[in-house]
Amino acid sequence: MVAADGGRLKLEWGTLRARSGDRVEDLLWWDGDRLAGFLGLYSFGAPAVELAGMVDPERRRQGIATALVDAALPLCQERAYGPVLLVTARTGAGGHEFALARGGVLDHSEHALELRRGPAEPSEATAPEDDRLTIRAVDAARDGTAVDDLLRAGFGWERSVGEAPSFRDGTLVVERDGEVVGTVSVAREDLGGVGIYGFVVRPDLQGRGIGRGVLRRLVRQAVADGAGRVHLDVEVGNDRALGLYTSVGFRPVATEDYYTLPTVA
Repeated sequence: MVAADGGRLKLEWGTLRARSGDRVEDLLWWDGDRLAGFLGLYSFGAPAVELAGMVDPERRRQGIATALVDAALPLCQERAYGPVLLVTARTGAGGHEFALARGGVLDHSEHALELRRGPAEPSEATAPEDDRLTIRAVDAARDGTAVDDLLRAGFGWERSVGEAPSFRDGTLVVERDGEVVGTVSVAREDLGGVGIYGFVVRPDLQGRGIGRGVLRRLVRQAVADGAGRVHLDVEVGNDRALGLYTSVGFRPVATEDYYTLPTVA
């Protein structure tokens, strides 16, 4: 199924493995003992939710995708998610048409980038590190406000009123001289991959080498831990971030479109 949509689907393997099982977050369509369709709900602790999945190419245009989305939307309403974003691979078969048929409106697009080796240049790999920078695991009680401010500045993310700080597994904070100046999440995935998500440096400190230094450290650690590839996403049009990532050695491998779906028919 993955190969049929350009060799990549945004399934968030690290998130799937960490599912608690306490509530429905993944929907499956079985044809006997064969999996014919899948749709996952990914909220990452934010009000918005992403729907991403796949249907067996041999079973497409048989209503499976429609049934999966129809089953997911009431769950989104019950949990007060919004907006609901359907993720489609631009190279996939029919994703764009399906989203439009569901009344979807293009919200934004992201490039998927991969790095299959260490930092791009020997000089990058051996460049002296800024010893004022430290990277550590997030502490929700201690870092909640600072990380919320960073995510708001970087992605427009807002926590629901009254919602306690809660972060995805693998969330880290970046400190400079003991002050939180950035955040990023790192997830080990199946097949030897590592995903980097939600990377943001405080806007007034961007352009000073902090992001590049953090990325170099994360990549080196991932390679040392045996990762065969490292991947991340960047919004189409964010040339500054794209330039940073490609300077470290990441290369675009796919583009994904995010469509806002109406939650009421």
